[in-house]
Amino acid sequence: MSIQGQTVLPAIRKMKHLEKLLQSSYEYIVLLESHIGQLKDIVNLAKSHRKKLLLHVDLVEGLKNDEAAADFLCQSIKPAGLISTRANVILKARQNGLLAVQRVFLLDSSALDKSYALLERTQPDYIEVLPGVIPGLIAEVRERTGIPIFAGGLIRTVDDVEKALAAGATAVTTSQMDLCRHYDNIK
Repeated sequence: MSIQGQTVLPAIRKMKHLEKLLQSSYEYIVLLESHIGQLKDIVNLAKSHRKKLLLHVDLVEGLKNDEAAADFLCQSIKPAGLISTRANVILKARQNGLLAVQRVFLLDSSALDKSYALLERTQPDYIEVLPGVIPGLIAEVRERTGIPIFAGGLIRTVDDVEKALAAGATAVTTSQMDLCRHYDNIK
């Protein structure tokens, strides 16, 4: 599975942003914060507008972040993909044919080494590298793993987006709606 050339992945925290993005040219949208009771309706709304939601599992209120929760999301909610820091969620997403995005925080050399070991085990479809404003690390992770990279976290300007893409990121995740509008074909 792929995000088919979409270089910006809008990441939303509020329903009002989703409503606007449903009218955009974006096919893939990241849902950062949600409540378990709203998920099915949100995913169905997105699908009715031909949008594909990547659900950040770690940020779903009312849902334990474990294998059973991942099973529930894959089989009952059916988003396009799952994003998580947890290996069991990524493995379950892959097992169910959903896009699997392993989120890693590159805080220091130790975290980077632990991330490489995790990525070798999970083999996700994509890696979301945070913070996404360190071009050298984006390039290193992409080269070392061979897995496409999403750059996320602290992406604030067009220059940040362009530098991440130039460093080898496949796409940038951002909750900055001004940046999302800038890269949207419809506006």
